[in-house]
Amino acid sequence: MASRLNPYISFPGTARDAMEFYKDVFGGTLNMSTFGEFGAPAPEDQIMHATLETGSGFTIMGADIPPGMERTHGTDMAVSLSGDDADELRGYWTALSGSGTVDVPLEKQMWGDTFGACTDRFGISWMVNITEPAS
Repeated sequence: MASRLNPYISFPGTARDAMEFYKDVFGGTLNMSTFGEFGAPAPEDQIMHATLETGSGFTIMGADIPPGMERTHGTDMAVSLSGDDADELRGYWTALSGSGTVDVPLEKQMWGDTFGACTDRFGISWMVNITEPAS
């Protein structure tokens, strides 16, 4: 899979409704996983990760904000970089986080991928997710 760039939207407990609305607007295939499915300490029925892939080539990702994290306008959206080209994505991570702030270190996560979040020197939030190549 080639690396891709898309918006990742954070919701205050309304991710399911919002992502279903976007599916109604844009069409496509919607996949959602709850915090409960991964045993995460959050309301079990809230969305840990959702992806909408449309026939027009749009990808929208989103999730509910876990308890204890604040949602403020300006920090409720990030740019997501994802794919299985680890070298390419690690290069982007190094460049973006190098002069910025690391919010979540780039490391293996409970869902099996390598993930990190940072804020670049211009205040833009970035998320990098490296999937394991299919064997």
